[in-house]
Amino acid sequence: MPSRSFLRAMLVGAGVVLAALLVFAAWRHFTAEPEAGAPADFDPSAFVHRPKLDAPYVVTDYQVVDAMLAMAQVRPEDHVIDLGSGDGRILIAAARSHGARGLGVEIDPARIREAEQNARAAGVAHRVEFRRQDLFETPLAEADLVTLYLTPEVNLRLRPRILAQMRPGTRVVSHDFDMGEWRPDARQRIGSATILMWIVPARVAGRWTLDIGGRRAELELQQRFQQLSGTLAGGGRSARIEQGVVAGARIRFVAETAGGRRVFEGRVEGDRIVPLQADAGWRAARAG
Repeated sequence: MPSRSFLRAMLVGAGVVLAALLVFAAWRHFTAEPEAGAPADFDPSAFVHRPKLDAPYVVTDYQVVDAMLAMAQVRPEDHVIDLGSGDGRILIAAARSHGARGLGVEIDPARIREAEQNARAAGVAHRVEFRRQDLFETPLAEADLVTLYLTPEVNLRLRPRILAQMRPGTRVVSHDFDMGEWRPDARQRIGSATILMWIVPARVAGRWTLDIGGRRAELELQQRFQQLSGTLAGGGRSARIEQGVVAGARIRFVAETAGGRRVFEGRVEGDRIVPLQADAGWRAARAG
C-alpha cells in the first residue's frame, strides 16, 4: 500500500503539470494568429440588431414645440401625426395644451417606451398612441396636421405621399427642414431654429367646364403645388390664367372673359368649384 508521503508527492506533481498546461494554453491563445477572414478585434455587439433610422434622433426644444403647434393653430378636434416622434413631446404638448389626439410613429422601440412613459406621466396616454412603424408606410389620410423633424432628403421622399393622401387645407409643420420646390406658406424663426408650415393644396390640374352667366368656357389648369397657370377658352377667344393660386381648398385666378377682365374666387368641393360669393354668377365642374 503506497505511503502517505508518496500520495502527497503524486498530488503535488499533478498540480504542477496542470498549472503548466493552463499557462501554455493561455500563451497559445494570446499569441496565435487570427483565423483567415476573422478580425482580430472581433466584437459580438456588432451582430446585435439595431433599427435603421431614417433620421438621427435629436430632440426639439419645448419653445420650438410650442411655436410649431401655435403656427398650425391646433384645435381639440385635430388628429396630429408626428413622423419620427422620439420621446413624444410634440404629441404630448398637442394633447395637454390643445386637447388634440394623435399618433406618434417611431422606428426605435426604446424611444417608443420612453414616449409612452412620458404620456402616462403627463396624464394624456388616453389621447395619444405611439407605434413602431416605417414612416413611409404610415397612412396620412386621417391627419389634420403632420409634424416633422427629419432631414431634407426624408422630407422630399415624404412629399408625394403628403400631397396625394392628405386632405386640402390640412397642415404640415417641419422643424428646420424644407420641402424643396414646394415653398412653405409660413415661416418663423425661434432662436437658432426655423419652423416652416405648408397648407396642403387641393388638386385642381386638368380640364374644367366654366359656366359664366349661362355661357360655357373651357378652363384648362396646370398646377405646381400652390401655383396655377393655364387658359380659359370660350366665345372664339382664349386667354391666359393669371395670378392663379390654391390655398387649401380655396382657389383664385384672374382671366379675360367676354365681359372683360374678371377675378374668380371659389372653393374646391370634389369635382366642383363653388364661388365664395353666392351671387358671383359662375360655377365650374370637371370636364368628363
